[in-house]
Amino acid sequence: MFADMKKMVPGIMLCAVIAVAATFVSEHYGGPQFLYALLIGIAFHFLSDNDKCIPGIEFSAKKLVRFGVALLGARIVASDVSDLGLIGVAALVGAVALTIGFGLLMARILGLPSMLGLLSGGGTGICGISATMAISATLPSTRENERYTLLTAIGVAIFSTVAMVLYPLVVKTVGMSTAEAGLFLGGSIHDVAQVVGAGLIISPEVGDAATLSKMFRVAMLMPVVVILALTFHAERKKTETVGAKPPPILPLFLVVFALLAAANSMGWIPKEAVAISSELSRWCLVISISALGVKTSLEKLAELGWKPIALMSSEAIFVATYMLIIVFISRAIA
Repeated sequence: MFADMKKMVPGIMLCAVIAVAATFVSEHYGGPQFLYALLIGIAFHFLSDNDKCIPGIEFSAKKLVRFGVALLGARIVASDVSDLGLIGVAALVGAVALTIGFGLLMARILGLPSMLGLLSGGGTGICGISATMAISATLPSTRENERYTLLTAIGVAIFSTVAMVLYPLVVKTVGMSTAEAGLFLGGSIHDVAQVVGAGLIISPEVGDAATLSKMFRVAMLMPVVVILALTFHAERKKTETVGAKPPPILPLFLVVFALLAAANSMGWIPKEAVAISSELSRWCLVISISALGVKTSLEKLAELGWKPIALMSSEAIFVATYMLIIVFISRAIA
């Protein structure tokens, strides 16, 4: 275990230095800390293939972000959930279901495999790469599905990062309130890290609101995976590797987030602890965003081919347009 931790040190230190540099620029010259971390990270993409850095970069991008998001639960109280309202809850459920359906439809129109449409629709509609991997675990274990999973993971990561940069501009242009911005960002951006990053680019309050909306979408992963597992059970059984352990249906960080939110709602967490948790969470997320930047390759987007790009970009546009319409409808009703 110590040897594994030692291997991660160079990559984690790289991402931490980028995070510190981004923080310095933000504090001394103004501008969004998370956006600086992303852009500086992209400049160090050449180190993403360095054997010494890979373990730490992967840990920072995949594990550290979950720790940071889980700690955000300490900033949430039950009364915040009411900000979603019935329209928000219904809209987020619709975003997941409709995006998956749209992915399947677009895959058929473009002449692509339905499995690719299912994976990309699920990844776009629920929670990015985590959802893609969870959905993939319910599908038959074939080389084709493995290739579709890799293709989707690359595409979702890139489009999610693009959304993190562009969607805050949409929020500013439309003039959304904190609740509207949180619903839009949390309902339309793929991965949790990018949702949090996009929200914090605007303000900590929007970051909290976006996280709340996003965590509701993440919670939708459980029923979706259960349905798909039952649907593909017979086919998967024929190809499943003996002794393979499927990933947990409900991510641990979501459970911790919910438990901390419940504890804070009941007043069990002191204000000092909430402040420390918030600061630690912020640094975890800045380091994670730095890692995502290091991993982002603009060249890989070209390698996907135009049809998968068209599929995943249309899904991203679909869910963003859908959530934008929901914002306008909720504004008209209010």
